Amino acid sequence: MLEVEQLNQFYGQSHTLWDLDLNVPQGACTVLMGRNGVGKTTLLQCIMGLLPGKSGKINYQGNNILGTIAEKRAAMGIGYVPQGRQIFPLMSVEENLQTGLPAREDKSRVIPEFIYELFPVLKEMLGRRGGDLSGGQQQQLAIGRALVTDPQLLILDEPTEGIQPNIVAEIGDIITRLNKEIGLTVLLVEQKLPFARRVGDHFCILDRGRSVAAGAMPDLSEELIQQYLTV
Repeated sequence: MLEVEQLNQFYGQSHTLWDLDLNVPQGACTVLMGRNGVGKTTLLQCIMGLLPGKSGKINYQGNNILGTIAEKRAAMGIGYVPQGRQIFPLMSVEENLQTGLPAREDKSRVIPEFIYELFPVLKEMLGRRGGDLSGGQQQQLAIGRALVTDPQLLILDEPTEGIQPNIVAEIGDIITRLNKEIGLTVLLVEQKLPFARRVGDHFCILDRGRSVAAGAMPDLSEELIQQYLTV
């Protein structure tokens, strides 16, 4: 579904992504892994059009979207949950969810009921300001907002960061349900190895802006963990 080929990206004179390759098969959950600062978030932002790629290709459903503006990428069926959630703190839960509606291809202006089935707490708090929610509830809101767009590919940047363990387990269950039962393709950045192994089908490891290893999750060896993932 998504294939990144030989992608290069720069911050000023700093070369941040080096001929990077990534393959995200349709219907699978692919986990992007690596230590802090190796380019994981930068890659996601390039995929979403929030940062420009200098060269290479970002093929989504067979089309190179490298030069496509960010607003159109959401409308193409790519949902994005950024690191740190980035919900609108002064807007209500309902208003936060409604911000995803303009990206829907069917032009619906109604929040899908299945969002509330996945996240019952959001329905209970529709009128509450987003900034008044707990960290775990805000993460659920951020995921719900991305799902409102009716994506075919869901990209999540460290959805378990700073979240209490019981909510982490819930988020894992939801990702697995979306992926395995509904068939949503998922690309996930995750630092927690047990969580990554639980939800992921495939992995790709980055190091210093390069993709250095990839494969099926059961093939993630202790050697790779020690070399690229252990702090």
